[in-house]
Amino acid sequence: MASVRAEYRDLLFRKNILICDRHDSEKTLKIGLGDSQFPRDLAESEDYVGQTLLSLSKLLNIRITSGADLARPFMVEYASYMLGSKVPTAFYRGFPKSVLKLPIEKLLVDQLISYFVTYGMNDFSTSRHSIFETEEDMERTVFKEPGTVKNFTIITQEEAERKIISLVKDMFSSTRPLNEEAVKVIALAVSDFGIVPERIASKNTAVRLYLATGDISFTKDLYLSDTIKLVEQVHFEQNKNSRPSALRFQTNQLNLKNRDRKLITKLIDRCFATGRTDTKNCYEKKKTWAGLLHHIHYKARCDAAVEFLAAMRGKENLSSYSRFEETLSEAGVLPAADVLIREKGPGALLRNLNYLASRCRSEQELDLLIGKAFGTEKTNPVILLQMLCMYCAKERTGYLGRTFQFTKGDLLRVHHETEEEKKRSRSELSSWQSEKILCSIRKCLSEALSGRLGKVYIHPDMERFGVPLKESAAQGGLGVLPSGSRVPIGAKRKIRGFTYWEKVDDIDLSVIGLNEKGEQIEFSWRTMAESQSEAITYSGDETSGYDGGAEYYDIVVPEFRKLYPDTRYVVFCDNVFSNLTFDKCVCRAGFMVRDQEDSGEIFEPKTVESSFTINAPGRFCYLFGIDLQTDELIWMNLARDADCSVAGTTSMGFLIEKFHITEYMNLKILFTLLAEEVVSDPGQADVLLVPSSFEVKDQEDGTPKEIIREYDFERILALLEVEE
Repeated sequence: MASVRAEYRDLLFRKNILICDRHDSEKTLKIGLGDSQFPRDLAESEDYVGQTLLSLSKLLNIRITSGADLARPFMVEYASYMLGSKVPTAFYRGFPKSVLKLPIEKLLVDQLISYFVTYGMNDFSTSRHSIFETEEDMERTVFKEPGTVKNFTIITQEEAERKIISLVKDMFSSTRPLNEEAVKVIALAVSDFGIVPERIASKNTAVRLYLATGDISFTKDLYLSDTIKLVEQVHFEQNKNSRPSALRFQTNQLNLKNRDRKLITKLIDRCFATGRTDTKNCYEKKKTWAGLLHHIHYKARCDAAVEFLAAMRGKENLSSYSRFEETLSEAGVLPAADVLIREKGPGALLRNLNYLASRCRSEQELDLLIGKAFGTEKTNPVILLQMLCMYCAKERTGYLGRTFQFTKGDLLRVHHETEEEKKRSRSELSSWQSEKILCSIRKCLSEALSGRLGKVYIHPDMERFGVPLKESAAQGGLGVLPSGSRVPIGAKRKIRGFTYWEKVDDIDLSVIGLNEKGEQIEFSWRTMAESQSEAITYSGDETSGYDGGAEYYDIVVPEFRKLYPDTRYVVFCDNVFSNLTFDKCVCRAGFMVRDQEDSGEIFEPKTVESSFTINAPGRFCYLFGIDLQTDELIWMNLARDADCSVAGTTSMGFLIEKFHITEYMNLKILFTLLAEEVVSDPGQADVLLVPSSFEVKDQEDGTPKEIIREYDFERILALLEVEE
């Protein structure tokens, strides 16, 4: 590897790892702190290692726990960039001091003038700022808060290569869909390191890699029916900057390029050549197949292909689900369950368990159905975890069909069940039915995971972190955690949420308050002129930030709790007001934890707890929330497919269930199931499950330990998969 790719460097930085790249080691740079400069170039210092370590600590609160002798000056520049070293100024440059001093009238006039210039006169040429701020408002004291220390390690370029290869292999092992960033890393690593995957567990990953590279070998685990997944991905790539409704695949909407036609045809031919022709599954999308074959002018090259064309163009539908529905209607629940297991596998029965259980006519019939559903030895633990979350959420929120959530095209889709749909639905379960199924899920999950690892030491704090099951809709960055994870913020501290951007005029940071029933109150550019207070302060609506814009919210938890006693949670959201998606601009978001005193600059990298890039193919993203009752920050980090330019226009009540995920499943519970034995002494363990703040000491006997942190999503998901 000539030099470490930016994609690899960024991926490892998110795992608190810096790389000593031999090609960057000769670089020099000057390190600034506020308006002061270090007296000389670090690279010219005789003690550049010591000076680099000091700069990382003093400027960014980064402590090197391993590989300190590999510290090089360029790491300060790189880490500063990743945490936000050059962040644009906000609309109120004296935020929050100047905002709190201005009366409502001046706050309103400030914004009205800005809106008139930008949207009224169509002048987006320069960033707008308050006309009422004084120089005194913008004076700042020297920053003097300690901040939270971030533990990092430094590894060599060769170690980085081995680490990347290991991560990519874990990604290949996972059945969960990956986000676009992860797929790009895999494609690069396959090319750079010659990785040949034995198996790609996720069909979504296989399709996206084939589409990205054109390498047919990535499709060796796909069947003929999976061709539709490829077509859907092509359609998504073509329309991901359109309205969400355009992403819903219809054959008559296809506009395939020559390359796309060739890739699709090549996959179909390969499936016929290798005998992976699951025609029964293709019947499930018979109309789509007929349209596709016509669209690409497919020509049969073997007898099996001729028969397939006739089947897809004929009137008969022999799909497994048609047979399942027919059997359910004529013979009942248990024979229908047998059809699903025989023709679609045990996973299909689990996904339809709620539907079948609601039609059981007795407790004995339900027991027999549960026995069929959880009686297989190769039940995928990922499906069981999803079901566990679903049924536990039902216990908290009532009727299971209230909302439907799934991920499509790296975006979270949410459907709130209408009253008419509730009336037509027959899938409501009683509490005793749900509890019986939930007990079986827990028992089966325990049996499926038991003893996969040896002796495991589990740090008590790991119960705060969720299991990464929705990472395809998440963004990557430092400090990013699985959805639902909780981070203590202290009883008297201030959360400063931020977003900053380029290459788009108007992105809005908003805060939505929620009570336990999901009822919401909006804090956004539309409402904040009258809501600015010591409890919640907004930096102003920047509408012309093409060359650099930024927005902030300060939440002082004790004050907010007093002012809004009926609000339990607040949720930070980011949305693109301009008619673009996040992946077509440059946008970062995150949060800082501050003390009450407003010392230093608005953006202090030293206090940044998380900074991540929002690059989703949508316009709306849930960032994180605060539990005002427990003084904890709750991770969301989910991109939504909602085509809304204003945060308060969509219901967020469904997020309530996500705030309770770690109560019934977290990393401590998961690894307790995985462990052959849980030990209290880290020195006796084969595997250490510890937070990033926990420093692991080298073992005296040199025995390597596997260390798993809260951000090691790839490894965690790989441990959940069933080996074939």
